[in-house]
Amino acid sequence: RGAAVARGVLDTGGRRPALRDVEVIWRQYPKVLGYGHYGHRLLFDDEGYLWISSGDRQKFTPAQDMQANLGKMIRLHDDGSVPADNPFVDYLSEEPLVDDVAVYGEIWSLGHRNPLGIALDDEGRLWEIEMGPAGGDELNLIQRGANYGYPVVSNGEHYDGRPMPDHDTRPEFEAPKTWWTPVISPGDLMIYRGDLFADWRGDALAAGLSSQAIVRIRLGEDSAEEVARYPMGARIRSVVEGPDGALWVLEDERRSSQGRLLRLTPSEG
Repeated sequence: RGAAVARGVLDTGGRRPALRDVEVIWRQYPKVLGYGHYGHRLLFDDEGYLWISSGDRQKFTPAQDMQANLGKMIRLHDDGSVPADNPFVDYLSEEPLVDDVAVYGEIWSLGHRNPLGIALDDEGRLWEIEMGPAGGDELNLIQRGANYGYPVVSNGEHYDGRPMPDHDTRPEFEAPKTWWTPVISPGDLMIYRGDLFADWRGDALAAGLSSQAIVRIRLGEDSAEEVARYPMGARIRSVVEGPDGALWVLEDERRSSQGRLLRLTPSEG
């Protein structure tokens, strides 16, 4: 199993909208057994580059393996080709290629676990939020060619109780700008730019699954801090901003009879 990205043309000229000319432009490599940690969030920046968050597929070591695109942030052109200025385009592996597949050119950063939200701020900087292991959910400011350390370091620990070294023990790895223990279990990330919640402008909002909340985070030049948490009484999968500045919130409930799409606006008075 592995995630994939395809592009196509949305044809709205017929009685029913349909996709045509669909082609796969990227795949997770290698494919592995299991179901979790796909990551798989997509974002286009202002220059037209496609960003893809790729989870480690619960396999740990691929996040540090330059012959795998698991546990990585990926940067591509919209046709799937690799930009010439990506940091590892000229990387030469000391090991022979597996299956004659070279993925290192598409990698922008590495050492990620399960990156489930990516968002751009007003300066064009990319922020990423990911689930840690037992503790240590992270909000990272993504830097060109940086290594965020997983599974070598984490501010959480293994699920079986074995400790993991914290980021401050290995300064060669990029540390998160903020982190959570107990976890919030992030499902998505956005940065608010609207007027309805004027005091929130420029803040990040994280959807919380196990925390059943929307978490508001104040972003600095080289820092981040949780400033508020809004209990929602349900697992929150996604939060996005509408054209009018209202928030659209998607609940993630396991029973089909539950789970709502909510529109949030400030209370009057």
